[in-house]
Amino acid sequence: MAAKIRLQRHGSKKRPFYFIVVADARSPRDGKFIQKLGTYNPLTIPATIELDRQKALEWLNKGATPTDTVRRILSFKGVLYLKHLLRGVKLGLFDEAAAMQKFTAWSAEHDEQIKKRTAKAIEERKAKRRVASAAPRRTAAPEANAEGNGE
Repeated sequence: MAAKIRLQRHGSKKRPFYFIVVADARSPRDGKFIQKLGTYNPLTIPATIELDRQKALEWLNKGATPTDTVRRILSFKGVLYLKHLLRGVKLGLFDEAAAMQKFTAWSAEHDEQIKKRTAKAIEERKAKRRVASAAPRRTAAPEANAEGNGE
């Protein structure tokens, strides 16, 4: 059985919300799945991703192949980097403590970047609201031209 890690769409029309699931490659997109790994909401700015790193890492080690979008999500959350570090431990390049130290350093830096990105998005949203509220609003219908022909 070929397992895939992929997105399963939920939500209403034009309001997507996805579950990140492990499913048999032959099952339909929104059909039967083996295990739910997390959720992905692309509508929030930045996109909200909830993911169980350990479960995802276990399935990657078992040979499950992620789709392109899920690969980007796993990379963003550090699962692929952690898999890379643990492979280095298995090959004897460094010990597990060094791998975890590298991962925690990367994770702290990554979390800081996410906080900056979120703060920037909030500021842009506030600025857009200020500009929209300061713009004059037209309440009356536009005047007819001077000749009175209504064009």
